Amino acid sequence: MGMANSSALKFTVRRQPPVLVVPAGPTPRELKPLSDIDDQEGLRFYIPAIHFFRQHDGRGDDPVPVLRDAVAAALVHYYPLAGRLREFEGRKLAVDCTGEDVLFVEADADVRLDQFGAALQPPFPCLDELLFDLPGSSDLLETLTPHSFTFRFVTRLVCGGFIMAVKIQHAVADGPGLVQFLAAVAEMARGAAAPTVRPVWGRELLMAPTDDDLAGAPRTFAHREYDDVPDTKGTIVPLDSMTHRSFFFGPREVAAVRSHLPPALRRGATTFEVLTGCLWRCRTVALAPTADEEMRMICLVSVRGGRKPQQSGSVIPVGYYGNAFAFPVAVSTAGDLCTNSVSYAVELVMKAKREVNVEYLRSVARLMVRRGRPHFTVVRAYLMSDLTRSGIRDLVYGWGKPVYAGPAKGGVGAIPGVASFLIAIKNAMGEEGIAVPVCLPAHAMDKFTEEMSKLMRPAFGALRPSSADVFPRIKSAI
Repeated sequence: MGMANSSALKFTVRRQPPVLVVPAGPTPRELKPLSDIDDQEGLRFYIPAIHFFRQHDGRGDDPVPVLRDAVAAALVHYYPLAGRLREFEGRKLAVDCTGEDVLFVEADADVRLDQFGAALQPPFPCLDELLFDLPGSSDLLETLTPHSFTFRFVTRLVCGGFIMAVKIQHAVADGPGLVQFLAAVAEMARGAAAPTVRPVWGRELLMAPTDDDLAGAPRTFAHREYDDVPDTKGTIVPLDSMTHRSFFFGPREVAAVRSHLPPALRRGATTFEVLTGCLWRCRTVALAPTADEEMRMICLVSVRGGRKPQQSGSVIPVGYYGNAFAFPVAVSTAGDLCTNSVSYAVELVMKAKREVNVEYLRSVARLMVRRGRPHFTVVRAYLMSDLTRSGIRDLVYGWGKPVYAGPAKGGVGAIPGVASFLIAIKNAMGEEGIAVPVCLPAHAMDKFTEEMSKLMRPAFGALRPSSADVFPRIKSAI
């Protein structure tokens, strides 16, 4: 298990005044309601992503005008992203497609790419200089009336490389939706006339059905991810009181964790389920809650590619860029989680995750309308999202593939510090694996590392798994 601490690297970023990029052609003026999944409280924040590019041989032009023009061209097709958010009765959100703009900032930094280290992964030094907040831009409605859904920052480095950072309002697009938009920008930057994947709005697909639309009683789901749990013991820790580190899991580390599972579970659990169960248990031990406290492991599970019973087509069409995932939760007392083996946590994660399908997501939509669009429960909760197959690191804008592309930091969300991600990276030795950024109070991080180290040692007598057992297929979601 490799581990990265925050670097002591310091540098100065000189920013130009922000400019507003408008669509390169005319766009419709209309009001487009978001789905009842999109506008829940837990998605009313910005997703930050960051890309690091080396200097590309044979190309010495400035990336700023190329990327700025590519954004303008992509906005013709993704014109709702140049609009503004409006809230209506029942806290219902809609996009006012005004065709206004997205915000674009160019900058220069007195730092070379190699100074960031051989293995790029969160946390990144001086991140607030590369991906900064405009005054008041964190407030969803008051500031999104004058401000954009999307922010883009391009910072040139002294070595000829550059950093591109992006923020997009989560209520409008999920992780795959963000990558789809970025793919369109990448294609436009390479000279395409239109994106290969045409965007689909289609938010009516995930609207809560009216009584007239329901054919028979829908299946009932508990939806414990939306339990009303008071934070009576002060378990939500401010982000600025936390330590940020990334942990690397290559094939050897994943195989070691799997060796602690019974044979059937070792073969049947995905890498996401294995690592999530492992991290949940170790995090709980590190936080040392009382034995009777309920701990929650929230898994982001996408329904993209899912099918209705007795139908051949996918419910979520190709090109859909709205939110198409659920927050199923595994629940256990801290005592059971800490005293049982890691297989107990893995099995709970598997059970929660595999309950999700389109019917489940539509049940969430009904809950949102009925209960006023609540936030998922964050008290004594930990949230995990798999981004290893998002495709963001494969996008080519014209300067080769990025050295790193993915989340800018762990702990992002409406409640900072709760979330982690599985991110596909290459470590300093060139080994492909998974980085997991973790945020914990400083006093708990050392204990967490100690507990993780125990699971990095293969169980006594365990056979070395085949490569097929180390990284089985994982389903991405944000």
